[in-house]
Amino acid sequence: ADAVILCLPDDAAREAVAMIENPSVKVIDASTAYRVAPGWAYGFPEMDAGQRDLIARSSFVSNPGCYPTGFIGLMRPLVKAGLVPATYPVTVNAVSGYSGGGKAMIAEFEAPEAATAYRAYGLSLKHKHVPEMTKHTGLTRDVLFAPAVGNYRQGMLVEVPLHLAALPETPSVERLHGALVEAYEGQRFVEVADLEETEAVSGLEPEGLNGTNRLRLHVFGDRNGEQARLVALLDNLGKGASGAAVQNLNIMLELDETTGLI
Repeated sequence: ADAVILCLPDDAAREAVAMIENPSVKVIDASTAYRVAPGWAYGFPEMDAGQRDLIARSSFVSNPGCYPTGFIGLMRPLVKAGLVPATYPVTVNAVSGYSGGGKAMIAEFEAPEAATAYRAYGLSLKHKHVPEMTKHTGLTRDVLFAPAVGNYRQGMLVEVPLHLAALPETPSVERLHGALVEAYEGQRFVEVADLEETEAVSGLEPEGLNGTNRLRLHVFGDRNGEQARLVALLDNLGKGASGAAVQNLNIMLELDETTGLI
């Protein structure tokens, strides 16, 4: 095969990779097994200027998690620009459709007996996404990750609240927004909502980008410039999973990056 996409539990993914003998095969792994591992490129092409080229040169690419995609998309440019210190104690709140929990959670929520409308989980603060969320944003302190699942199939919101006065130089909402705009200028699948647009928004629906490979970032702020809410919207099965895998495959095989994607 020219390429292999692994959609397996972590241990099974490690076993499968160990069985690969063809040095020319391209491997994309969708588990968490290799997301912070040396020798593997992290499959978020837009996260840095050189990341797309790194993916193109790599034989082994780790597909990002859905929550980390939204979080890294929001935070990496701000840490890189020095607007959020690497040592800052960042909190991220997020909600996903139940498809993000795999077969068991899908069966639970689609059973005849109605499941709960909303459930917080990861209460032990040991969620397996934390290492990649921390590493690939450039943070040196583990993020406090508060995930939840809603009674709908797919789509997610990932939010980072910030007390701006607790940050060096008390950056304005405009500076935060500007850093994101600069980071993703010209990107096909990552967009930053205009501040005028966010001011008119009264709510965000987690299903708003379902069926696409798009990631939309929002910066909301209060009138006094003291607080901000950074919110990422994406399809956990799109840019958060299969869409990202197809995008990475296109890059690795030197195809048009947008092939097969919306």
